[in-house]
Amino acid sequence: MESKGEGSFKPIFFVMLASLAIAFFWDKLPLIKDSVHAVLNPSAGALLNWNLTWGMLIIVFTIGLITTIIQKYATDQKTLRELKKEQKILQEEMKKYKEHPEKLMELQKKQFEFLPKTMKLSMRAMIYTGVPFILFFRWFMDFFTAIPDFRFFGFFTWFWFYLIFTMVFSSIFRKYLKVV
Repeated sequence: MESKGEGSFKPIFFVMLASLAIAFFWDKLPLIKDSVHAVLNPSAGALLNWNLTWGMLIIVFTIGLITTIIQKYATDQKTLRELKKEQKILQEEMKKYKEHPEKLMELQKKQFEFLPKTMKLSMRAMIYTGVPFILFFRWFMDFFTAIPDFRFFGFFTWFWFYLIFTMVFSSIFRKYLKVV
């Protein structure tokens, strides 16, 4: 039986609503923007002012590490591993029956039953990271808007730099910390 809150998307829904509200009211409510700038300007801003490329790498490294640690401890890794193992077995079985449409449909239906379970378990970490990500992204937008046409390595905007290096660092951390 599922514990309270585990079977519900309500917390994730509220985090998404809060994130949308922050993004929408960023320029309309100075308290939000000013508070975030008061925290991030002396920390992340100081790193970026020291050296944009290295500072951004340190920030992305730190965000990737924190996110991976939250993912590891905010999700039921054992259950996720079991679900992934079952999905892999099901996929192998589907390959065997690709010439039998009725059996394949039955297996696909079974596979779709895994989606809500996997999604609930995987998205739980979003409860802890959703709002901070939005705050960071809005702050990055403000910070890099003040720098005329800056490109990392001559061609990456801050967003693409962040996205690519987050994927690189996160995949390394996920492998090292054995996160599903």
